[in-house]
Amino acid sequence: MCDIKGPALFFVSSLAYDPSTGSLFYTSDNYSWRDLMVVNVDTGKKRMLLKDARIGDLAFNRADSSLWGVRHSNGISTIVRIPYPYEEWNRIYSLPYGRDIYDIDISPDGEFLSGALTQVNGWQALVIMEIDGLLAGDSSFNELYDFGNSNPTGFVFSRDGTYLYGSSYYTGVSNIFRYDLVLDSMEALSNCETGFFHPIPVENDSLIVFSYTGKGFVPAKIQCRPLEDISPTVYLGQEIVETHPLVKDWMIGSPAEIDLDSLTISSGSYRAISHVRLVSLYPVVEGYKEYTGGGVRLDFADPLTLHNFDIAASYTPAGSLPTDEKWHVRANYSRLNWRGSFKYNAADFYDLFGPTKTSRKGYSLGINYEKSLIYDEPRTMDLHLGATGYWGLERLPDYQNVTASFDKHLAGSISLRYSNERATLGAVDFEKGYGWQWNLNGNYVNRKLYPLTHLELEAGLSLFHHSSVWLRSAAGYSPGEHAEPFANFYFGGFGNNWVDYKFEKRYREFYAFPGVELNEIYGTSFTKLMLEWNLPPLRFRRLGTQSLYCSWVRPAVFSTGILTNLDSDEYRRKVGNVGAQLDFRFQLLSHLRLTFSCGYAVAFEKGRRPTDEFMISLKLL
Repeated sequence: MCDIKGPALFFVSSLAYDPSTGSLFYTSDNYSWRDLMVVNVDTGKKRMLLKDARIGDLAFNRADSSLWGVRHSNGISTIVRIPYPYEEWNRIYSLPYGRDIYDIDISPDGEFLSGALTQVNGWQALVIMEIDGLLAGDSSFNELYDFGNSNPTGFVFSRDGTYLYGSSYYTGVSNIFRYDLVLDSMEALSNCETGFFHPIPVENDSLIVFSYTGKGFVPAKIQCRPLEDISPTVYLGQEIVETHPLVKDWMIGSPAEIDLDSLTISSGSYRAISHVRLVSLYPVVEGYKEYTGGGVRLDFADPLTLHNFDIAASYTPAGSLPTDEKWHVRANYSRLNWRGSFKYNAADFYDLFGPTKTSRKGYSLGINYEKSLIYDEPRTMDLHLGATGYWGLERLPDYQNVTASFDKHLAGSISLRYSNERATLGAVDFEKGYGWQWNLNGNYVNRKLYPLTHLELEAGLSLFHHSSVWLRSAAGYSPGEHAEPFANFYFGGFGNNWVDYKFEKRYREFYAFPGVELNEIYGTSFTKLMLEWNLPPLRFRRLGTQSLYCSWVRPAVFSTGILTNLDSDEYRRKVGNVGAQLDFRFQLLSHLRLTFSCGYAVAFEKGRRPTDEFMISLKLL
């Protein structure tokens, strides 16, 4: 019927249904401040009723069409009532601190409210309250059944209001229980091996329940026949306690017994910059152009990491390298949204592996600012501002195969990125949604400004079994001269190194074009369109060892077309490609992730022979 923004891990969303209007009430943003939404089950039209209401555990009262729920704020659980037309909520009763009520339901006649009541010590019980009493300020309740440390879950009234059906791990496995409100007795209705959940009364003698299986929760139907014998699950831990009562005394103790004052080192205002200390020092190996050098890296930070410094210095002993290029220095500083950097003959570890090089001759000084304008997952919008000065340039900072026409260069950039992309549970990549990014760059060279701007758009549609199709497009323009390197956009290659740390699907970047050499295609204006199909991932149950195993492989195929220099017949190029990539996800030592990728693409252009490219890459962590 509709997507749920911010679903919860196990219960997804709290639901309540009004059968007279076909309105299904649900909660969204469940891991934030929780919004109250409604969707019409016939039309699929949805709308927001209350934003940031922090109300869950919904229940619908058919007697007066009011909606009830539990609101959580500052550690206090409050029973609230939302009258029609659901534009505001009214506080009914706030439980004392340390108590909570959940899984509430309202009897068909609107006289009683049931729920699971829990205390901070773990005690839990099924309780019932009179709604008229609650509205009059009477918060007393009747304890129907004491479940001890086993939580009662999903108890709902039968259609005639004489029973309450729910589940509990009271026997060690989640079984279905029925409470008889007339006879004041609790009865077990199931004795299963894997668990039954969320009973739904459909007839007087049967229930729809959800059975736990390896494929998820599967609906099943059971009879409402009380069982006399429900043997509890035997737990090894309990057996140890009964055999060796000594373990009952193996208690850590209460944190309240610790004298915190005696542990205080100092008190007063925290001045982060005065607490900056050396955090780590270790040797490094780096690549510079085609050479290998060695050096050391030092990291500095304060205990709260408000200030972060890192400095790396290395030396390349190659005899064929000019003397003024043998030393390399890289320094970075960050505080909150700000980043600063200094580089001298910049070298990089990943330049040792593969075609993409970030090492450059000369030195640079830059500053960057990043700010999140929207953070309402999955909706995000980020702003990035940057300015960097370069001296002694040989190659363009972002394009390794393009010779710089001047060795001094001032670059500035503004970037705005919006994303609203989603994935289903168990997905290995985004499966639907859309996003865009706008960039404005300026190169100030030899007293002349070369502005460049480009826009990227992407939209995806979910197909089946975690398969999706995406349309990714980009377009850019620069008013500069075609022969000026600083006025052009450059494209080419997968962009992955043999050993890498960046996103493995680099072919999605606007500057990538698998099948041709890096930076081979260029132009002062361009349009680019890519169609990508992500096939369902293949998961492995047993492939590898306990310390290193492969959990899944993700196949994708794509085709791209690009048109450059739209205003010039002389410089215009039309190039297309088709390609595929496989990504293998490995787990190293249980929680360290490695991604091995291999890809292949063929590029074709009228009047030229097709060219191809093969890519392999191992992404670390």
